[in-house]
This record gives sequence, structure tokens and C-alpha cells, in this order.
Amino acid sequence: MLLKANTMTDHKNQIPQLFLRLAVSVTMLSAVADRFGFWGKDSAWGNWANFEKYTQQLTFFLPESFSTISAYAATSLEILFPLMLITGWKTRIAAYGSGFLLLVFALSMTVALGPKAPLDFSVWVGSAGAFLLAVQSRYFFSIDHLTQK
Repeated sequence: MLLKANTMTDHKNQIPQLFLRLAVSVTMLSAVADRFGFWGKDSAWGNWANFEKYTQQLTFFLPESFSTISAYAATSLEILFPLMLITGWKTRIAAYGSGFLLLVFALSMTVALGPKAPLDFSVWVGSAGAFLLAVQSRYFFSIDHLTQK
């Protein structure tokens, strides 16, 4: 007997799919807020200078100027992809982008700091969740769904 696969595009999974989009997005935007000081001094970074130092730790194999560029690039993408996921605009691109970005973070953190850091910050889970979103056939509650022909 064949059972119909229960995918995240089933109508009963519309809310969990939206929740995953929001969870990945808010988590990434929270990290950006931290590096701009919105979470205060007792947060992970608390300011941009501390974030740049942290980025240099993770990108120890790069020249310092490239490390600084990577801090700006990562921050830009950590703003862009979540906003795309929240609105549901080009959701698949944003989900793949988020998944790969978080995977790069997880790998860099593992190499530079050991396996505990990305586990404590659930970076692997965020990456996996983003990749799960990327393979969906439809995105409910999204601009993509509204403009679908």
C-alpha cells in the first residue's frame, strides 16, 4: 500500500512552513541587531568592532582586509535573505542563500572555534531549516504565492 507523502506544501502545513520562514529570518536578523548594539553590552558582540574581531577569528586564513569585507558581506546577506523570506519574495533563492550562508558560518565556526560554538548557536539547525524551505514546491502566505500563475 502506498501512502501519500506528507510534504510541507500540504494545506495543513502552511502554518509550520510560515513559522520556519519566520524563525530562520528572525534568528538571522537578531544576529545583525546584536552587532549593531541593539541587544546591549552583554550580548554576543554588542557592537560592530567586536563583530569584526570575531569575523577575523572565523576567517583567520584570510588577509585582514578580506576579513573586514566578509563581515560587511555577511551582514548584508543576513539582512537581505531574511527580508526576502519574511515577505516571501523569491523565497527559494532566499532559502538557498540562507542555507549556504549559515552552512559557511557553521563550517567556519567549527574550524576556528571547535564544534561546540555552532551547536550552541544552532547554526546547523538554521542551515538545515533553510534548505528544507528551499525544496518546497509552493510558498504559502508569500508574494511568490500571490504572483504565481
